[in-house]
Amino acid sequence: MIQKIFFPIIMAATLLLFIRCETMKPANWHPYSKLEPFESFMDLEYPFETHWVDLPGGERIAYVDQGQGDQTLVLIHGLGSYLPAWKKNIPELSNHFRVIAIDLPGYGKSDKLPHSGMMTYYAGVVNDFAEALGLGKIVLGGHSMGGQISMVTALYYPERVEKLILAAPAGLERFTEGQKQWFRNVMTVRGVMLTSVEDIISNLAYNFYELPDDAEFMITDRIAMRSAEDFEAYAYAVVQSVNGMVDEAVIDFLNLIEQPALIIFGENDNLIPNRFLNPGPTIDVARAGEELLPNNQLHMIPRCGHFVQFEASDEFNRIVLEFLKK
Repeated sequence: MIQKIFFPIIMAATLLLFIRCETMKPANWHPYSKLEPFESFMDLEYPFETHWVDLPGGERIAYVDQGQGDQTLVLIHGLGSYLPAWKKNIPELSNHFRVIAIDLPGYGKSDKLPHSGMMTYYAGVVNDFAEALGLGKIVLGGHSMGGQISMVTALYYPERVEKLILAAPAGLERFTEGQKQWFRNVMTVRGVMLTSVEDIISNLAYNFYELPDDAEFMITDRIAMRSAEDFEAYAYAVVQSVNGMVDEAVIDFLNLIEQPALIIFGENDNLIPNRFLNPGPTIDVARAGEELLPNNQLHMIPRCGHFVQFEASDEFNRIVLEFLKK
């Protein structure tokens, strides 16, 4: 009888103790709580020597420049990312070609002046960048949003772009006007800035089929940059970029792209198609791009996610080399 009376009391006391312990945890506790915070995005450590160039529009663009050859590759990162996204591709590809990777305006070590985030704006930046470096014709490679920017650049500056390398490209998925408005509503500067450490980790992991150990720098950089003086400007660029992607959709103009295009997707891409708005297999979006682009070849890499050039770098590099050497 006594046991029946006291057992609920003991359980209640235990529960209260657990709640008290949970609430006493430091609000900023997480596995990376001892990371040294960045003062600015210039604190980012890049695996290659960084250069800068000033463009006519006032943008100061950070880039890395490796290798030499008859062809020049210019690589463009995706939404919220930066040029180290290509760190596992540049060493191998630069054995055969001149390889340049850039930070888009608002990202990485490039200037963070306010801009429209429109795909045509970024395409103009890419063209101005190539002009400033005297590059002539280039092979343009883009990951995710960078793929959409690459396709827009090929449309607006066809004399500049020789070939396209599209790594899990955005722009091949069709969205309704209502779905586009959903993107505009859900992406806010405050929301980007207040993303929790737990969400940063899970968001990054969602980019991969299986998160590799050597991708951890993407997590630690994203956490450390939250204290940077230019972090709000970066968050603004991310939001503007999302608006630009939906406001200047490229899918209805893919048939006008004449340059040879290489499309590479991971079969297990968790981001394309959008799992909330258009759930389904990635191969459906990939096939749509294959049908719409007049001159392309499509490769699907098994057991690989959205960050295809990083997660399956050896296979990705091999496919790219074969494509460019034809």
